Amino acid sequence: MMTSRHALLLLVLVTVAVTASGQDAPRLNFIFMIVDDVSHDDLGCYGNARARTPHLDRLAREGRVFDNAYLTISSCSPSRCSIITGRYPHNTGAPELHTRLPKGQKVFPAALRAAGYHTALSGKHHMGKNANVGFDVVDKGKGPGKQRTWVDLLKTRPKDQPFFFWFASTDAHRNWKTDDRAPTFQPKDVVVPPFLVDGPVTRQDLTGYYHEVSRTDHYVGAIRAELERQRIADHTVIVYVADNGRPFPRCKTRLYDSGIKTPLIVWSPKRIRPGRTSSLVSAIDLAATFLDLAGLPKMPTVQGTSFKTILDDPAATVRHYAFAEHNWHVYRAHERMVRTGPWLYIRNAWPDHRNLCKESDRSFPAGKELWDRHAAGKLLPAQSQLFQIPAFREELYDVTKDPHQLHNLAPGPEHGDALSILRIVLDRWADETADSIPANPTPDRDTIDGKRIKGFRRGEMPGGSTGAAQVNASGPVQS
Repeated sequence: MMTSRHALLLLVLVTVAVTASGQDAPRLNFIFMIVDDVSHDDLGCYGNARARTPHLDRLAREGRVFDNAYLTISSCSPSRCSIITGRYPHNTGAPELHTRLPKGQKVFPAALRAAGYHTALSGKHHMGKNANVGFDVVDKGKGPGKQRTWVDLLKTRPKDQPFFFWFASTDAHRNWKTDDRAPTFQPKDVVVPPFLVDGPVTRQDLTGYYHEVSRTDHYVGAIRAELERQRIADHTVIVYVADNGRPFPRCKTRLYDSGIKTPLIVWSPKRIRPGRTSSLVSAIDLAATFLDLAGLPKMPTVQGTSFKTILDDPAATVRHYAFAEHNWHVYRAHERMVRTGPWLYIRNAWPDHRNLCKESDRSFPAGKELWDRHAAGKLLPAQSQLFQIPAFREELYDVTKDPHQLHNLAPGPEHGDALSILRIVLDRWADETADSIPANPTPDRDTIDGKRIKGFRRGEMPGGSTGAAQVNASGPVQS
């Protein structure tokens, strides 16, 4: 006859056996931390010796660091709409700044929510109300970087569900706001990229940016500490990424690495072994990867591909091509980019139009110093690209030899074979994904002095005339 003591012992043994077999293993939790206007090389773990990012550097040492992660666009709202749908900007129906995700576009957090995940978005939204279908909770966050509610959301979450948190800071977006959550910097403390003026105004401008980058690091540490306090770190994945590059001339909106290349760190102590990877990935792949890690199928509308295999093996390859767009962002633009192997190729549909990003006009400190030096005839060649009219119709760079993309190889005859291949690849991508060059494009909204132009109206958007918002084809992924 079995006693109550024997029955209890049997129950314990059965429970241990089931847990050991993995049948009761908890589902992975996800924290997606998307920061605002941060370039990859402004973090310590990406080689910036002046950055103060100790929590991110630790996360990088213990997780997977991606050295070749590219966004699909370096512009706030279209980048976020692209990430949440897993679609190229012209395929979302929201490819330009301040456009909202149309009703009916599928968002991957909705699939997680339907599978039993508790989902929340806190902080910067910028995608429109139609993205809210993916979230149980949507709040605007608190504090200068909109990050002070994040730990509380972790504390008060339903404890009987796995969770997905979309934590979106407004750091490091202008205008700069300082607090005691991050160190302050002096002008001598910052690194000035060679395409910016190394002058007192730009250096002072960069101190505010560095402070806000460091504040994103502070909240990485706070989130990790809370995960460890709750003893759930071992089955949680943290992903740190930016929506676009630093808000300075020749960075944000542009298709050089300073604008389109993102930091990407993925950490999960029991799931991912430490290591860096040079494998190429795109922000369009994040949706498929989250779903894959959650054990869910990729949605038919997702154009990206999962990079889960790279989390298992840093030498794995999931794509040979990454594509990106530069569409209207205050100033008219239509550029397309493909990155593969050592090459970065850019095509400009309107080279006769000045290629401005908002932060390169005279209304911002670093932009004004650039324009003032130009007027005085004191710019270096690396700082003069903004003032080249007509601009290059085609640009080709070997990013391994020219990390800032300062020496355009397209005009010379030496790389004709590479140019021919990349032209074909980009044409194929545009054709398969129904990209288009608007006949009546959205015009400049501001003057170069940052003043609003009267009578501004939005025009035709890329993909608008070709029904791109209903196209699910991915374009080339592998060679």
